[in-house]
Amino acid sequence: MKIIKTALTLNELQEMAADSFGNLVKAVVDVDREFIAIDAELHSDLEALLLEDGSKQKNLWGVNLYPQLQKDEFIEFDSLINMRPSQGNRSRGVENQEIRRKIIAIVAKRIAK
Repeated sequence: MKIIKTALTLNELQEMAADSFGNLVKAVVDVDREFIAIDAELHSDLEALLLEDGSKQKNLWGVNLYPQLQKDEFIEFDSLINMRPSQGNRSRGVENQEIRRKIIAIVAKRIAK
């Protein structure tokens, strides 16, 4: 597990995928601090890592990254940590379009393609 505060290459992401799930890397994005925690078996482990680093729960969103896929298929908005009725998110996805746009922008900033 690690927190990406600068940038990660697509090749590095592909190596992480190959070493774990084969085709994906689990990630948690802090939409306030613009960091990404990656490379764990569970989104909740990445969430805990970011919380220990000073992130706030309300800003953390789980995604899956598919380094072999392009454009809309690269990011999958699906994680149990996203289920937050108190924030108006009642599914494993990310229902708020503004938050989705922020996640996409942060991933683009932190993963050099």
